Amino acid sequence: MELSRNETAQLNRVIAALQKFVVKHSKAATGSTGKQNARKPEHRIRRSGKELAAFRKMLVAERKKGVPVATLAKRHGISTTYIYQL
Repeated sequence: MELSRNETAQLNRVIAALQKFVVKHSKAATGSTGKQNARKPEHRIRRSGKELAAFRKMLVAERKKGVPVATLAKRHGISTTYIYQL
């Protein structure tokens, strides 16, 4: 059985669509949506006054100890750029 060029192209499109469908539904079955890394913290903590000064000193001290910026940012719910600005 020999297929024409159009039939081969149609079959390739069907296969690609089915592969996308399988990938999409396998992620949904495991509970993974792929957007977990894009989530922001649920609530924002606003620091002011003495608390803010103490927080900044603590961040600078931890950086001097060699703690990675990504670890600090994730632990305290702040951006890496904020830490680099200190």
